[in-house]
Amino acid sequence: MAYRNRNWYAISNLDIVLLPVLFLMASSVAAESLPKACEFPAIFNFGDSNSDTGGLSAAFGQAPPPNGETYFGHPSGRYSDGRLLVDFIAESLGLPLLCAYLNSIGTNFSHGANFATAGSTIRRQNTTLFQSGYSPFSLDVQTWQFTQFKSRSQFVYSQGGVFRDLLPNEEYFSKALYTFDIGQNDLTAGYFLGMTTEEVKENIPDILDQFAVAIKTIYWQGGRYFWIHNTGPFGCLPYVLDRLTLRASEVDHNGCGIPFNGVAQLFNSMLNDTVIQLRKELPLASFTYVDIYSNKYELISHAKKYGFEDPLIACCGYGGAYNYNKTIGCGSKTVVNGTEIILADSCKDPLKRINWDGVHYTQAANNWVFGQISQGAFSDPPLPIIMACYNQTA
Repeated sequence: MAYRNRNWYAISNLDIVLLPVLFLMASSVAAESLPKACEFPAIFNFGDSNSDTGGLSAAFGQAPPPNGETYFGHPSGRYSDGRLLVDFIAESLGLPLLCAYLNSIGTNFSHGANFATAGSTIRRQNTTLFQSGYSPFSLDVQTWQFTQFKSRSQFVYSQGGVFRDLLPNEEYFSKALYTFDIGQNDLTAGYFLGMTTEEVKENIPDILDQFAVAIKTIYWQGGRYFWIHNTGPFGCLPYVLDRLTLRASEVDHNGCGIPFNGVAQLFNSMLNDTVIQLRKELPLASFTYVDIYSNKYELISHAKKYGFEDPLIACCGYGGAYNYNKTIGCGSKTVVNGTEIILADSCKDPLKRINWDGVHYTQAANNWVFGQISQGAFSDPPLPIIMACYNQTA
């Protein structure tokens, strides 16, 4: 027995000596088996006001103060007090914030461009901005702008000089991340035109057919990595709740419009089906479908739990149950006895608020949502954004 004990003791000492070596070898093998983080040199974004970093402002006039007050200290073209989801995406990838394609002053497109404008829809609305509030830069127009940007930027880039510092290298277009956040306005537009919920639902297949065409347009020009947000719970937005009448039975326990959120959920389900089909049709591409809806609804439903308050009330607005007025938007002013007075100013602490101006989210809310989606927990496939270049059909 003593001999066996001595032998066991000798083997144990050997194991102790080898354990660190074996651990390092195993760690090395594990590290080598993990996919490397994607190296996206640029982002090209398409969408509406949820990701507009200055497009509509460049075309139709600057979003006034107090927009931008929390982060930029001045209006930045964003309809928020600070950064948007697309800004946090850029920062997480080590890239500069995106300049709007339509902005001709002080722009740098070396690491991408933003084609989104506030009020944009997937389908053309065939009305002016002043008639309906919807942007003339629908998704098809944004893809046309991208086509022109790609060809013209490469022609100018080839001229050398300062242009090489301001425009993307040609290879960036095939390596870039293409982000999409659009569709909500297509749904609300139907309601504001007097459509019933069933009529709005009937439009969804055509809306998504046109979305698929836009994706394919980018794909055939070399785009391969697509990050696609679904639409949020617009039935919880002050401007919808203020402008559209609901019966008591049509309001959920959070105060949100049940039929409106039901339409959003149907749209999202069909959008997911569209993405699945695109994976089959475009096998060289990588598609990430991101569930923004669940995150925003969770935040609104449990605002206090996450350090927020008054989830259905606009921070920057004017009057009414939701601090929203269609004709007196955030930053609106008037003159009384020769003195300029701000009618719709920001609330005391935007960092505790979810909704900024009745339509858009605050920087604090955008930051919270990004924290939820960035690691892939709400994505299909469940990969973090830094892994969004991996092909899920290969």
